[in-house]
Amino acid sequence: MTELSKHYDPKAVEEKWYNHWKNSGYFKADSNSTKPPYTVVIPPPNVTGVLHMGHTLNETVQDIVIRRARNTGFNACWVPGSDHASIATEAKVVHMLKTEKGINKNDLTREEFLKYAFEWKEKYGNIIYNQIAKLGCSVDWDRTTFTMDDHYYKAVIKIFIDLYNRGFIYRGARMINWDPAAKTALSDEEVNFKDVEGDFYYIKYAVEQADGGAGNLNGILNTDYILLATKRPETIMGDTGVCVNPADPRYRHLHGRHAFVPMLHKKVPIVTDDYIDIAFGTGVLKVTPAHDINDYNIGLKHNLEVIDTLNEDGTLSDAAQLFVGLDRFAARDAVAAELQQLGHLLKIEKQPSKIAISERSGAVVEPRISTQWFVKMTEMAGKALDAVKLGEVKIYPEDRFINTYKYWLENIKDWCISRQLWWGQRIPAWYDAAGNIVVAATENEANTVYFEQHKKHAQLTQDNDVLDTWFSSWIWPIEVFKGISNPGNADIKYFYPTQTLITGQDIIFFWVARMIMAGYVFEGVKPFSDVYFTGIVRDSQGRKMSKQLNNSPDLLALIDKFGADAVRFGIMYASPAGNDLLFNEASLEQGRQFNNKLWNALKLVNMWADKQNETTTKNEFATAWFSNRLAQISQEITKNFESFKISDALKKLYNLVWDDFCSWYLEWMKPSIDGNINPADYKQTLDFFEALLALLHPFIPFVTEELYHALATRPTGDDLCIKQLAASKNIDLGVLNNGTVLQQTISAIRDVRNKNNTKPKETIVLFILAAHKNIFEPLETILQKQINASEVTYCTAQPTGTQALVVSTYAIYVQVPITENLGDQKEKLEKELQYQEGFLTSVLKKLNNEKFVANAKPEVLAFEAKKKTDAEEKIALLKANLAGL
Repeated sequence: MTELSKHYDPKAVEEKWYNHWKNSGYFKADSNSTKPPYTVVIPPPNVTGVLHMGHTLNETVQDIVIRRARNTGFNACWVPGSDHASIATEAKVVHMLKTEKGINKNDLTREEFLKYAFEWKEKYGNIIYNQIAKLGCSVDWDRTTFTMDDHYYKAVIKIFIDLYNRGFIYRGARMINWDPAAKTALSDEEVNFKDVEGDFYYIKYAVEQADGGAGNLNGILNTDYILLATKRPETIMGDTGVCVNPADPRYRHLHGRHAFVPMLHKKVPIVTDDYIDIAFGTGVLKVTPAHDINDYNIGLKHNLEVIDTLNEDGTLSDAAQLFVGLDRFAARDAVAAELQQLGHLLKIEKQPSKIAISERSGAVVEPRISTQWFVKMTEMAGKALDAVKLGEVKIYPEDRFINTYKYWLENIKDWCISRQLWWGQRIPAWYDAAGNIVVAATENEANTVYFEQHKKHAQLTQDNDVLDTWFSSWIWPIEVFKGISNPGNADIKYFYPTQTLITGQDIIFFWVARMIMAGYVFEGVKPFSDVYFTGIVRDSQGRKMSKQLNNSPDLLALIDKFGADAVRFGIMYASPAGNDLLFNEASLEQGRQFNNKLWNALKLVNMWADKQNETTTKNEFATAWFSNRLAQISQEITKNFESFKISDALKKLYNLVWDDFCSWYLEWMKPSIDGNINPADYKQTLDFFEALLALLHPFIPFVTEELYHALATRPTGDDLCIKQLAASKNIDLGVLNNGTVLQQTISAIRDVRNKNNTKPKETIVLFILAAHKNIFEPLETILQKQINASEVTYCTAQPTGTQALVVSTYAIYVQVPITENLGDQKEKLEKELQYQEGFLTSVLKKLNNEKFVANAKPEVLAFEAKKKTDAEEKIALLKANLAGL
């Protein structure tokens, strides 16, 4: 048995054990195994940065689940990897080129830029993998996948071509979300909305008069001008109509007439549409089809011109005619000032508003008409929706997230998948001079297809755009096993479908729903059976931790300070299933203390090794009780894992170790200063310790492996990392109940000793009613030692000069020096009697309620009946004690 240092030092063991596990091949999973697979694919973090605490929680949960699977007979496979993150990575590379090398992206060819991008990825991409290893994650490093790996790139191109040929992908001009900072299209799911206090500008549009001129802006006639409110005056130059509700009596006289766009003096029609809310603003809408989806739809109905007044970077375009080249927000102020000077601006009001924010860059999103590539989603969404409704894919916690999942899929729109970037999978579409499209994997294939279609050759140009990052990651569970690039291979047949996906709730549609769609479309089967959504880790202000806010502590610094096990423990202990948590280092400190508790517990047990003596009586009750308690908790945490209540499982193990094992069992088993311990009890204690370490290992792998080897000299290959958990034994509830009685009795008597200022060395005498002898006799030895009683005596009535206690439903009497007068004792007993009588009344109310009795489950009724019996017995004992006083 290894001699332990004074305190547990994680730095001394973590790297040692991680390298040992990795080099021993424990993390590798072979598809030739005869074991059943248990497969988890990591949600690939962006290659652009480091893990924040949200990632830390996610990776910790995954490692707990995969280690538990490895310890329970499965061939556990956890696939690591990272995502190329088109928008974020390109922005990083562009910034690096500009600040470090003085190079403008636009001065490079595509090939030159991609060379720099891959160099950047090689330099920074392994930071995340280093953090994952430091955290103790048991991933199969040989399967590490990057979404721009050659096989993965080819797989993405392959599915694009397949979906195009099947009619799921099309190209067209649509109103899309545009990110002026990243200069790319966004899908609806990449846009967040923020509540702000916005300015509403009330603007007069002159109405055309009979002579063709404009109405008087200072006039009082309702035919002179029409008043409307807008929060975006900078788009006025793109106005091609004014719209009112046909049922609005205020504007019926203007139907079919024209108004003049301010500053440009451009005449536009006044049209009518039921979309207009009569009660909102002035009930009048300026129609700018190029810059609002609703305006665009109105424009289509009324054949209004579409004028795009913004450049891709958010500055005003030549089409705006005024303020060309000015940033959109600067232009807003300039336009407002010009309108004020010309007499068009009536007033500006503050009103609550929502603005669209790019999830990628944080820029305000602009609606924009743009020719992009789209995926038809309705049919695929139907299959993914049915998978969850029918229970083929289960969501945890279901009550929190299933409705969100259903809402997304029941209201799905076509997916804009093209991005105006260079970093990513380039869209495999080719165009001739007339704009005819050929979709093919390579230029040679495109030329061949084009000739077959047109019977001639032409100069073809490939589309410059790349595919949305999510279009590559939705095939992640398939292509990490090369299921698309190498269909039907041994790995995809064995490891797919995977078992469990553990991810954040914020990508329930981005990624989870789309992976389910892809699974059915490309493999004909679900990609995983269970989806567990972790909560969101927030800072002390309640904000989500993210790279953008820079509000997450440095994971490596935390590991250096507390140790990886303490970090894992702290974040898992504070994370109830699916609920958000406020990060606090106090939970990590609790983890460190728990690791030291285990360490010190083994040091205590080690001290007993020299006190083994065959002649010492076995402590049979203590070993029987803890054996049953261990089995009970083992079964409970198995159920916790099945329902993904993993934080609950950790809390139960924490209490089992801290309270049941250390505070009770070891105290019951501990030899006195001059006493001994039976060798069988000592061995059983070591076995219990080993069993506890095995249960704890998925949560805190480093300290448990170290202690496992400190317990005994192990042969090569005997490591906790791969040790199989022992089957749980049957539980003797009688022994457990007696253990509870023993604990309650010890606590109650210690309380009496404290209140009477009885010194620890002073002995007391304990009397127990003879009717309960069968309960207390097996407990006598432990009880007498724990309360320092000179004797335990059975009686038929309360002895004179004793204090009466009620433990559970048992009467016990303690003889100690009396410092509490009889009046105080009587008052306490009367208060307890009053409480118990009130409690009994509430129980009887339930049992006398016919509706409750008719609808309650049998086990609920039995529990209420037991509560009634227990209360009645306590009341009888309390009354007897009062009579004795």
